[in-house]
Amino acid sequence: MEVVFKITYIGFIVGIIGTGLGGLLAFFISDVQKKSFNFIIGFSGGLMLSIVCFDLLPEAFKLTNLYINIIGMIIGIAMMIYIGEKLCPKTSLHSTSSNKGFMKTGILLAIGVALHNFPEGLAIGSSFQATNSLGIGISIIIALHNIPEGICIAGPMKAGGMNPYKALLFTMLAGLPIGIGTFMGALLGEISKNFIGFCLSLAAGSMLFITLGELIPSSQNMPYKKISIYGVFFGFIMGVILSKNL
Repeated sequence: MEVVFKITYIGFIVGIIGTGLGGLLAFFISDVQKKSFNFIIGFSGGLMLSIVCFDLLPEAFKLTNLYINIIGMIIGIAMMIYIGEKLCPKTSLHSTSSNKGFMKTGILLAIGVALHNFPEGLAIGSSFQATNSLGIGISIIIALHNIPEGICIAGPMKAGGMNPYKALLFTMLAGLPIGIGTFMGALLGEISKNFIGFCLSLAAGSMLFITLGELIPSSQNMPYKKISIYGVFFGFIMGVILSKNL
């Protein structure tokens, strides 16, 4: 049980630092359509895609059979579609020019990020139960992935006139479900290797949807599209390096 608590601690740190750092950066980025923001989104997408292909799925294949892996991926994708379409109303950072509208957008985004952070925590917990190196790799990628999410939350809150410290607090709170998910992943991962493999496949499906269905398409709807593509390439290469050396 001590190991589970240590893994959970890492999950909470990943969630708070990732979104919190994004919240801090939001106060230095005057326009979310800046090149730097687009590069960060692309980089996160490429990095996540690489980790899924070269870490999560290969490890899942070692632990259980193909059918369980496919079922896990389908459930992970379906879960993210449900969260995105049913639980998190679609909003835009530029949907309104009023302070009240920006504030509402920031709050909705915080709720949405918090909801989909749970399966990311599940990925961390189950990954550590597979191998420490995989757990470290997944923790790094999720922490980096949460930086642009933190920017998306704090940005509209800042535009809405919220106190900077309060906006940062809300942003960090959105990362807490990662710790909860990590605890569940680590605890349930002790049941069997088949279950760990299922959790890894579920996490892979979730992360694939976030990358191919949200991150990369979103970057293509903003100016400086080529910058985001460069970010995808650099992120993918970095993921390969992490997969090979961790």
